[in-house]
Amino acid sequence: MATKAAPTTSPTHTFIDEFWGGLASMLVALPSAIAFGVLVFSSVDPKMAGEGAFIGMIGAACMGLGAPLFGRTPALISAPCAPAAAVLSGLALELTRTGTEINRIPALLALTALLAALLQILYGLLKGGRLIKYIPFPVVSGYLSGVGLIIAIGQIPNLLGIPKSAGLWHGLTAPDSWQWPGIVVGAVTIGAMLIAPRITQKIPAAIVGLFSGIAGYFLISLYVPALLSLEANALIIGPIPAGTDFWETVKDRFQSVQQTGLADLQVVAYSALALSALLSIDTLKTCIVLDALTKKRHDSNQELLGQGFANLLSFAAGGMPGSGTMGASLVNITSGGRKTQSGVIEGGLVVLAILVLSPLIAWVPIAALAGILLVVATRMFDWHAFHLLRHKETFFDFTVIASVVIVAETVGLIAASATGIGLAILLFIRDQIRASVLRRRATLKETSSKTYRLEDEQLFLREHGNEAAIYELQGNLFFGTTDHLFSQLEPDLDICKWLLFDMRRVECLDYTAAHLFTLMQDRLRARGGELIFSGMPSKLPSGEDLLKYMTQVGLVTDDGNGIRIFDTRDEALEWMENQILQASGWTEERLNEQTLDLADIELLRESDEATLAALRPCLQERTVPAGEKIFTLGDSGDELFLIRRGIVQVFLPLNNGKHHHLATFHQGDYFGEMAFLDHRQRSAEAIAKTDCEIYSLSRQEFNGQVYNNPVLGTRIFARIARAVSLRLRQTDIELCSLEER
Repeated sequence: MATKAAPTTSPTHTFIDEFWGGLASMLVALPSAIAFGVLVFSSVDPKMAGEGAFIGMIGAACMGLGAPLFGRTPALISAPCAPAAAVLSGLALELTRTGTEINRIPALLALTALLAALLQILYGLLKGGRLIKYIPFPVVSGYLSGVGLIIAIGQIPNLLGIPKSAGLWHGLTAPDSWQWPGIVVGAVTIGAMLIAPRITQKIPAAIVGLFSGIAGYFLISLYVPALLSLEANALIIGPIPAGTDFWETVKDRFQSVQQTGLADLQVVAYSALALSALLSIDTLKTCIVLDALTKKRHDSNQELLGQGFANLLSFAAGGMPGSGTMGASLVNITSGGRKTQSGVIEGGLVVLAILVLSPLIAWVPIAALAGILLVVATRMFDWHAFHLLRHKETFFDFTVIASVVIVAETVGLIAASATGIGLAILLFIRDQIRASVLRRRATLKETSSKTYRLEDEQLFLREHGNEAAIYELQGNLFFGTTDHLFSQLEPDLDICKWLLFDMRRVECLDYTAAHLFTLMQDRLRARGGELIFSGMPSKLPSGEDLLKYMTQVGLVTDDGNGIRIFDTRDEALEWMENQILQASGWTEERLNEQTLDLADIELLRESDEATLAALRPCLQERTVPAGEKIFTLGDSGDELFLIRRGIVQVFLPLNNGKHHHLATFHQGDYFGEMAFLDHRQRSAEAIAKTDCEIYSLSRQEFNGQVYNNPVLGTRIFARIARAVSLRLRQTDIELCSLEER
């Protein structure tokens, strides 16, 4: 669903707008923080619900004040959140099951929060903000769905009023243990939260639900007077323990952590790691949404530092950890908040609420908080995941989500974290296997080097072009992709003598891939062939030197027995063409042993003596030493050049003194036909690669001969047209090969 972008800060935007945004977001964040605090500490002991509510409020205040000052993301509201409640309540239940003393569990929970805060700061210092956002969404979805399910299951007893000692299953199967006032209050709260958005957008649904639940509770108390008793009333939070104040809480928190040892660190380490990752993901996910709404861009690493310092402050003050929350942040924006001021205002208003409303917190019904948490948990669960079952291609993604949820419910959130990491690795391998590393395949029938060949040479190359195959590789060559690559290449290994791999787009290569290339090399050499690499990147994205690594694993050797490597693809193509031509007796050395006469030039081959005699007066003989330019870009010459001996290369000059190689011409070929035909300036420059002897045919002088001998013009232009058409046809073949889908 598309989110409507909020307007950016306008010149009329005032402090009042920020205040209303902070107030509205406080009304959302504070009830949730109370509910999360009660959830965590009632998991330790139902009698600690009041202490949990106070700790949740302190966390909301510290996160609200600290995160905007350190993180600096506009309009972001930070507070205790569902992932933190799920991880800490799950840890509390696990510690309770393992027999940990109840008075030690709050200290271990505080230690978990401290480690998570320090880890967040470490993530920010190590620039890990972007990496955390790259965790696959199915893993995050599964984890959050598992968290939501844990919260929902944990709140059902609170909604039904089942004693904690009864157990969930026993309580569900014993309706006589249910307390109908709690059920009614919870139902009223849930109904109000679901209906509120349809009635008004100005009052947050959580506030409507909470006050509706409280109102329902006191209406029921008219018929059940016992509900008005504050003492021994399991349906309400109950009084905050006497003597609980800010400084006392801070003192107790530090003293409890000082008493922990290495064994305690081992107990909470995995939970702290999972908590830090979830808080970071939750925050950065919210920041991405806010970027779209505020038209600004957050600094992920700075925000991680800010969240870490805010959670450190919350720990020091005795509060609950949290993250940047989606609901409160969106309410902040829709109510006028655009800057970090609104976040600070929200935190200040939470402090004011603690000072003024703390005595009233005791009367908040547990069932009302359970109703709020059940709605939150339902919204956390990724119901869209079931749509993935409709298609075979997305079934594995559903399996990932379901696996993380099942492990979270049956084993625990710590094991679910490990499962998620393992499945993330499998997802990466799955995606790499799906994306073939073979980008394009061709043979010398479909492509050629930039060396222009004579017509008989071209015919021979096309006839034997299947003896050489060219592969453009891309991506990661590792154990997950090499087997599929080998399957794709195996047919060519049986018929080809030369295989060329264009490595320009390769991003990594491991030992499995290196071993595969070794096997290919052995098979080709057994039939007199060879494996060839070209376009080797100087550095991979990881910074690794690919050529150095290939030398270390034995692919490239100094004795000439390793794989042959060329700097450019064109050099490799030319080398393979020369290998095929040598089977017909062609060698580059024999090619230039003697200077060709006019009748031996391919353009004029099989011309009658009369045509050659008419053409000779138009020709000028020219000797060009190696390295000398025959013409340059922008020259106005109109000559057609015929090569009697030597090799000529044509380049396109680029900026910064660089050149792009366009073509190479050998003895018996010709070049310069474009200016000869259209009389326009030269579009490139020609340089003698070796000492050359050439004929130059001026168009102006040729026109004079054609005026007296029209047949000469017809024959020459017909031959030029045929030669150009052959070159264009070869170009068409190469373009078709490049455009294959």
